[in-house]
Amino acid sequence: MAMERARDSGQAAITAKVRLAIDKKPEAQPGFIMYLPVYAQGQSRDTVAQRRSHLIGWIYAAFYVEDFMASLYGTSLPGVVLDIYDGAEPTANALMYSVGNRSELARHDGLHANEYMVVAGRTWTLSLHSLREFDERYGRNVAGLIAATGFILSLSLALLSWFMVTGRERALRLAAGMTEELRHMAQHDPLTGLPNRALFSDRLGNELARAKRNDGHFGLIFVDLDRFKPINDSFGHAVGDLLLRQVAQRMKETVRASDTVGRIGGDEFVVLMPMLADAEAARLLAEKLRQAIARPFVLDGRELTISCSLGVALYPDDGQDEITLAKSADEAMYQAKQSGRNRVWLAS
Repeated sequence: MAMERARDSGQAAITAKVRLAIDKKPEAQPGFIMYLPVYAQGQSRDTVAQRRSHLIGWIYAAFYVEDFMASLYGTSLPGVVLDIYDGAEPTANALMYSVGNRSELARHDGLHANEYMVVAGRTWTLSLHSLREFDERYGRNVAGLIAATGFILSLSLALLSWFMVTGRERALRLAAGMTEELRHMAQHDPLTGLPNRALFSDRLGNELARAKRNDGHFGLIFVDLDRFKPINDSFGHAVGDLLLRQVAQRMKETVRASDTVGRIGGDEFVVLMPMLADAEAARLLAEKLRQAIARPFVLDGRELTISCSLGVALYPDDGQDEITLAKSADEAMYQAKQSGRNRVWLAS
């Protein structure tokens, strides 16, 4: 199959003669399809196994042979009859394209030459017969007919090569875009657009490494919305989702540019605060977040208010690894809940 050849070779491949599904006419034009594989950016594809493993999609184009050939020289080819066959055997079933005055061919004993074109993994046979006009202009020299066949071959190869080159460029651009989109989807919460648990954990790990190298400090805040479930139950999930999006936006607008706000599930958010001077700096930022979330939200024409409980942990005082820090921040948030909600609680 053309797709398998393309996938395993990493190059464009074209199919055998096909009838395109979009053509419902009884006398449908023969056509072919060209496939170009798209692989994940940055992944090795030196071997067949690697190409199969890293395939992420396809660029493909369908062509009517008549339209394809007409793009080379128009709808006629003066002085010759040209037949194109799919494969190396010029049989009636393999005929893909025919142009020229066949009635004159029956009356004229002209020259005949077959040439073969192999492109994108497929062989085509070009069968060329000279007519009187050709013989009178160029003489009865088979070399001239072969030269004409070669000219057609060159044009055909050039056009297909152009399709392959431009198709590959489009494929690479598409692959880059798809890869970036997939990466973003894998690392961000689909509802709020905030970093998800995986991306937040990665940034927390990087900040831990930086703080250990530089003997630095940073903070981690766990944020849980108070009594979010009654809002969901009373007004529906659509309003609840809208509230979560607005909370996320308000949190992003409140923190510093260097901070990271993430959503780790439900109504739970986290904030990473790099390069803090002390616990008081962390408390002040957490308090700003609490006050920002406490302001009323307007959702579908109705005004709603909600509060939050925040737990703050500091590196290195409350933990020197990701698990210990997260546990300290979570326990501090729980203490804020137990102490009446709508407040900030420091782990130490």
